[in-house]
This record gives sequence, C-alpha cells and structure tokens, in this order.
Amino acid sequence: MKNFLFTTLALLLLTFLSTCGRAQEHQEGDGYDHDAPKKEMAAEEHTDDHDHAEGDGHDHDDEEDGHAHGEAGDEGIHLTTEQIETMDIKFGDFSQMKVNGYLSATGTLGLPPNAYAAVSARAAGFIRNARNYVEGDYVKRGAVIAILENPEFIEHQRQYLEATAELIFLQQELDRQETLASADAGILREVQRLRSQVAAKTANVKGLQQRLRYLGIKTDELTPDNITQRITLFAPRSGYITSISLHDGMYVEPSTQLMEVIDEQHLHLELDVFERDIAKLEKGQRVTYQIPALGSQRYEAEVHVIGKEFNAENKTVRVHAHLKGNQPKFIRDLFAEARIWLTDQTVQALPEAAVLREGESSYVFIAPTQRSGDEVEFEKLLVKPGATDDGYTAVELLNPLPKGMQIVTEGAYYVYAQSQAGELEHEH
Repeated sequence: MKNFLFTTLALLLLTFLSTCGRAQEHQEGDGYDHDAPKKEMAAEEHTDDHDHAEGDGHDHDDEEDGHAHGEAGDEGIHLTTEQIETMDIKFGDFSQMKVNGYLSATGTLGLPPNAYAAVSARAAGFIRNARNYVEGDYVKRGAVIAILENPEFIEHQRQYLEATAELIFLQQELDRQETLASADAGILREVQRLRSQVAAKTANVKGLQQRLRYLGIKTDELTPDNITQRITLFAPRSGYITSISLHDGMYVEPSTQLMEVIDEQHLHLELDVFERDIAKLEKGQRVTYQIPALGSQRYEAEVHVIGKEFNAENKTVRVHAHLKGNQPKFIRDLFAEARIWLTDQTVQALPEAAVLREGESSYVFIAPTQRSGDEVEFEKLLVKPGATDDGYTAVELLNPLPKGMQIVTEGAYYVYAQSQAGELEHEH
C-alpha cells in the first residue's frame, strides 16, 4: 500500500514538472520567435537602404518601359515603308483649282398666294349631286363639282325676261315717236320721256343679265321654257384639292368655302439664309435641293427674289427660288435642304478623301519629305474644309504647313486606322 502511494505521488510530481517546463518553453520559444520581429525590422531597414534601390521585387526596368510607351503614344503614328507601299499611301501638296462654293439653307416647298383657289357657291342654296372628290384629287378647270339649287334663281330669270320684253316695247314706241317728231306730227316731250324710260330699262336689263351670268346662267339662250332653279358649280382652276367640305343636302352661303384647290405650276422654294451669308446672295444663282421626306434625289431651282425683311429672331432672310426641270411631288410645307451655289473661285484644294473629320474637327495627315531609316512618322494638321466639288475639297489651314513636310493625298484612311490600332494597343 505504501509503495502504491509512493508511486502515485511520484507520477504526479513528474507531471507537474513537465507542465511547468512546457509553459516556460512557450513563453520563451515554443516556435514563437520573439526575436523575429526585430530581425524582420532590421531586414526591412537593410532592404530600404540597399535592396529597394536596386531590386527587391520592384522591377525598375518595367517602370521605364511603361514610361517610354506612354511617350511613344504622343510622338505620332509610325508606318514602315513596306506598309506605306502596301497601303498605296501617296503624298503631295495642295492643288490650285476652281471649286464652286455654296451656301447651305433650309426651308419649305411653298406656293404664292395666287396659286390657291377657294371654291365657294356664288349664291345661297342647297348642294345637290356633289361629285365624289377627296383630298389629293386633281381637278381640271371647268370640271363640275356639284349642283346648287334655289327657287330664287327662278325669280331672277323671270325678272330678266320681263324687263327684256318691256325694253323691246319701249324701244319700238320710241322709234315710232321719233318718226312722228321728224314729220312734225309728234310731240318732242313724249320722245324725251320715252328715251329716258328706254335708258332706265336698258340699265335694268343689263343688271339682271350680269347677275344671271355671274350665277352661270346663259342669258342669250334663256326663254320662258327653260327657266331653271339649279345652277352648276365648276372648278375655277386646275389643281390639287387640299381640302373639301361639301355634301348633298347642305345649305351654303356665298361665304362658305366648299373646297381649296392649289396650282402646283407655281411651286417654289422658300429658303431661310443666315445673316452672315446675305452679302453672297444674287438673283439668278443656281440652287440644288432635296426633300428628305421624299428621298435623296436632288432637284434644281434658281434664286428669283431676295427678301427685304430681316428676321431678327432667327437672324435670317427669306429667299424665293423658282423650280426648274423635274419637280418633286408636292405636299404643302414639306421640309427642304438646299445649297445656293456661288460663282467659281480659285482655292487650294485636296482630294476629298484626304480630309478626315473627327467630331467638330477636321484634319489631314502630314509626313516628312526627307526620311531616314525604314520608318515614317505621321502627324495631324488641323484644317477648315470648304466646299466640295468634283471630288476635291477646298481647304484652309488653321496653322502653317511645317517646312519639310508633305500631305497625305491618298490613303489617309489607312493612316487613321493605324493610329486607332495604336491607341487601342497603348490602352491595353
């Protein structure tokens, strides 16, 4: 029993001593190198003083390469002579040539006031037998539109026939009295009275006659047997119907507009030209225009009248141009885009494809005349393009052409494409 107790106590003592030893080792070591932070700090200080200046994962060669690449993007566009030949890029200078400049203008297709005709009845009455016209139909002058019916027409014809009969009687009586007076068998006073009555009745007959003719009733064919209560309404002119509002049974007054007819033979352009271009306008200038709503076909016109009134709100002057040759289909107030061509003038010009546009800017590519090596560097030169005529564009330089440089006259698009490819590569 004593041996067992002794053995147990010995084991407990050994266990305690072992535990205390491990605890002491963890505090001082046990894999935790308490001197390591000091060592690492010393290593970092040593690295900052020595290795960071030369390497230590900071690849200074890469930084130099990236800096050089950024600079290369600003130096220009580079192509080899082989690429230039393959792309068939040509160089040259400005050409002095006549380019017909133009002014841009917008407006509408219009008609002068005398091209419009309002159709109305010449008297009050009821519409009968209205023809089946619709807006857009073409009518010829004198075409029957409808019949107008009114019993008052009968009274107008009766009055005319009665007045005509009375005038004939008075005229015969006057002739008889004049014959008697010439033979000293009549009374001069009676002759004078009859002459006065004949003159009054003649005026009455003429008035009634003009009224009937205005209504469209032929008086020379009028007899008591063909008196009518109807008159015919005719188209007053040839043209297209733009509006129509009549139907059988409606009652109309002379002020009622039954339809509107327009004569497109007087079709013209009404253009608005900006203030800065007014001084360049002249009567007789050639105009080309197109109606976007009807397609891309261009038509011809000629400046006919330059307006005398300035629109202060839009800063424009109205220009009236007469159409020539083929004309577009007329639809009132269609929008028109026009060019008013100026007289030929000699300007410096380049092929149209040599001038590139980017946003609001235009430019050409230039390159050195004398080259060394296998590579050619291209640069942009800002320009102000003018009119384009026969494949050439008038060009005005915003800055002088540097000495020893020439212009890309053909293949400018390939140089542009190469510049875009270079920018994408640089961004990547």
